[in-house]
Amino acid sequence: MCGHEKAILKPLKNTKNNLVIIFYKYYDIFADMNIIIRNIPNTITMFNLVCGLISIYCSFEKDLQTACYFIFCGAIFDFFDGLFARFLKINSELGKQLDSLSDLVSFGVAPGFIMFHLINQKLNFIYCEYSMISCVAIIIPILSAYRLANFNLDKKQINEFIGLPTPATAIFFASIPLADTLSLTIFDNVFFLIFVTLIIPFFLITKIPLFSLKFKRKEKINNKLNTLRILLFVISIILFYIFKFAALPIIVFLYVILSLINNAK
Repeated sequence: MCGHEKAILKPLKNTKNNLVIIFYKYYDIFADMNIIIRNIPNTITMFNLVCGLISIYCSFEKDLQTACYFIFCGAIFDFFDGLFARFLKINSELGKQLDSLSDLVSFGVAPGFIMFHLINQKLNFIYCEYSMISCVAIIIPILSAYRLANFNLDKKQINEFIGLPTPATAIFFASIPLADTLSLTIFDNVFFLIFVTLIIPFFLITKIPLFSLKFKRKEKINNKLNTLRILLFVISIILFYIFKFAALPIIVFLYVILSLINNAK
């Protein structure tokens, strides 16, 4: 009996087999698409890491302005990896650890090298290329590492931060070489640079609750917290318009002050 005749006698069986083949074919396609979608946040996190590595390279090439720009780019990628993870409802332990490791490079090691080279340039020692005083900058990656490790273990830091987030600290330090180009005297003072390098990183490990900048659907738009968020946003735009990159350190301090106001009952 030919194949055509067998198909006529057993049409249901052949149809069932064809449906199974089609199902598995499209299942593989959807499975591959699911893998791609689930790795979108991790891919964005990798771009954050790449920005941090390029920033470190630029620091050693004495191109501190470009190094700072790449830290800002890393901060943008850091924002979007979390945004996509929440939008796609993806929550993995791998993504969490990868994010912390990338943050350590981009917002800990990279700004540490920027401040190291900047302080060294200002000291301008004649008999040695690198001064040991510049090594005060190692406190930035050390306390950043401690904060990130503690953040992964602390279940309280979901709706708020305890201590200054590493991206905010990195933006603070990355803004200094850019503000220095505006010929502002305070950013040209090496003692000021050493002072902030020693003091600011300790805000990473303080127990001060700082509000999250993320708006939530269930929150009322006119509540106290959202009012402070909007106030921070508006003042930040005004300050940045007036002072350009020199406004970023002021904005970080403003964020801390508004958080203290939010904590006050």
